[in-house]
Amino acid sequence: MSDFHLAWEVMKWPLAACLVLPPLLVYMGLHVVRREVIFVDLALAQVATLGTCVGLILGYGINDRVTFWISLAVTFLAAGLFSWSRNTARHVPQEAIIGITFVVAAAAVILLLSRVAGGKEELENLLTGDILNVTSADVGKRAALFAVVALFYGVFHKNFALISSNVTQAFAQGLRVRLWDFLFYAAFAVIVVSFVRVAGVLLTFAYLIVPAVCAVMLAERWATRLAIGWGVAVTSSLVGLWSSYRLDLPTGAAIVCTCGVLLALVITGVSLRAPAAASVDERAVDRRAVESIEAAHR
Repeated sequence: MSDFHLAWEVMKWPLAACLVLPPLLVYMGLHVVRREVIFVDLALAQVATLGTCVGLILGYGINDRVTFWISLAVTFLAAGLFSWSRNTARHVPQEAIIGITFVVAAAAVILLLSRVAGGKEELENLLTGDILNVTSADVGKRAALFAVVALFYGVFHKNFALISSNVTQAFAQGLRVRLWDFLFYAAFAVIVVSFVRVAGVLLTFAYLIVPAVCAVMLAERWATRLAIGWGVAVTSSLVGLWSSYRLDLPTGAAIVCTCGVLLALVITGVSLRAPAAASVDERAVDRRAVESIEAAHR
């Protein structure tokens, strides 16, 4: 078997997962960046991990269906907390509530796994995932689930976009902001719980945030940002998977690091472009000032 065919056999389903699933993650990441609650996905992913640990303590396997439902139920509770805290904790930034949730969930995971045989290995697996061993069934089930959630977000995009960008106007228009917030976070939780089980916490966070941040820095419109974000996710996936195969590196970590490199390149490019744009604006202002003075002396 040639090297290409061997690589294809090993990487075809991880590649499919990294191409088909991230577009919805990028869309949700754009909302997260717009809401300025960057760590909400990391917190939900950690809460999902906590739910998985509860399932392990109760004697279920990490891939058992009961474990999935326990994880989802616990994550729904966190979604309810986040939707409630946005408008209730007036003197406390919502990011503080999210950060506290993440820290407590992470500590609880460590405590629970200390009671599970092979807890250290389980913790590493939950953090980094095992996307290299994803199967066609894993990809198919998640693609179907993601398609349903994508349809839900698409139908109600205007409401979600308004609440993410201008919550005051949403209240003025009579939207039930807390309800829509819960629906947003509940659907978010479903995706996070599903993706964490194959990709781990770190890769889930990277796909949700890094492409969205790159897109926000490079474009203004939702559709353009979504396209750019998906492009960043695809590029990170291809380079990360190739590096993982060629250099025998952990796949999830390789993709996450590639995301970081692409973000650094985007930041550098934007920083270099900004002074040039600023100098053009300054010349325009100076020219208008000179024209005003000349007009005054006529």
